[in-house]
Amino acid sequence: MRHLIGRRGALAGLGSLFAWSYAPRISSAAGARDPRLLVVVLRGGLDGLSAVVPLGDPAYAERRTGSEMAQAGATLPLDNMFGLNRNMPALAEMYRAREALILHAVATPYRERSHFDAQDLLESGFPSLVRGERTGWLNRTLQQLPRGERLPPPRGLAISPMVPLIMSGAAPVETWQRQTFRYADDDTIARLLDLYEARDPVLAEALRRGAALDGVMQADPEAMGAPAARQAGLPDFTTDAAAAARIMARPDGPRVAAISYGGWDTHNNQGPVQGQLGRGLAALDAALGALRAGLLPVWRDTVVAVVTEFGRTVRVNGSLGTDHGVGTVALLLGGAVRGGRVLADWPGLAEHQLYERRDLMPTTDLRAVMKGMLAEHLGLEPRLLGRDTFPGSEALRPLQGLVG
Repeated sequence: MRHLIGRRGALAGLGSLFAWSYAPRISSAAGARDPRLLVVVLRGGLDGLSAVVPLGDPAYAERRTGSEMAQAGATLPLDNMFGLNRNMPALAEMYRAREALILHAVATPYRERSHFDAQDLLESGFPSLVRGERTGWLNRTLQQLPRGERLPPPRGLAISPMVPLIMSGAAPVETWQRQTFRYADDDTIARLLDLYEARDPVLAEALRRGAALDGVMQADPEAMGAPAARQAGLPDFTTDAAAAARIMARPDGPRVAAISYGGWDTHNNQGPVQGQLGRGLAALDAALGALRAGLLPVWRDTVVAVVTEFGRTVRVNGSLGTDHGVGTVALLLGGAVRGGRVLADWPGLAEHQLYERRDLMPTTDLRAVMKGMLAEHLGLEPRLLGRDTFPGSEALRPLQGLVG
């Protein structure tokens, strides 16, 4: 008769949540580093012109007639050209601490206006749409990370009920999502493990890892989120952010992860300060603050990349919203970032300067940003980044000076 084991025994038997300890540290001029990377995908197309406002462009007020962003106190100053939406004080604090780098007028190679296709290119990293089986650029990044001889690629983490495209591929990926039902007790877990180990060792290992993650998250309920956000009527982005930070900050936790937030498709009543977009930006800001707090022990070696599939139209539509556009913003946050700057080859907002006379003209390829960050932060070879991580981008030079 097989004996039952409790949660404590299950976790002890697991050894390491993500078996990362075998991977060698990345060397740099400052010595050995143990870098973390979290990619935050904003689904729906963020209006970059309302998040990071080009107040110094003389055409902005004309293009955004009646916008709340022109009101006094609507923005927090960044430099002589740009202001930050006032709903993002945590990001402003990171910017002042030189832990936030803002990139404006960026885009993927996609130039149409379909959410599904745009998200596909954002997450796959390919230069054009690929049908059939696809993989994601963040999983291909995992496959390039240093590891011990004859060992598989390190595991990634997706805060999601299933593996998203950006993390799909040959490298193993764990998923975690908040539970809305009561967690199983130790006895139930032990009995299931006993059954699975006898019949399906692979399933038993999956259960063991899931129990380990659940045990980590239940250890400190206060780390699980921000009830205040929900009470204030904001989307609850913070709970998942706190979970990701708690898991990644562990010595044996994953070093590469992805998380996504929806709600950025603001066709109607956009409300960049007090409306739906303003609330979304406030919720995102709270999540970014939670990430910093949870990752503080390893913040010095962390980069958080915030990206979206495309921007919004420069002009407000008849429903007081904005439609699908092209150019937008991206963020790099973390103690490893050379922050306190807005990087933008600014194209201008005069009508003749717009893409198809309606959108912010993209002047920086998002793949160049990610390639530069991956090379400097994770020590990956530019040749492999152009061939494998972002296929077809060999001629696209990585942006330099982002991390370090």
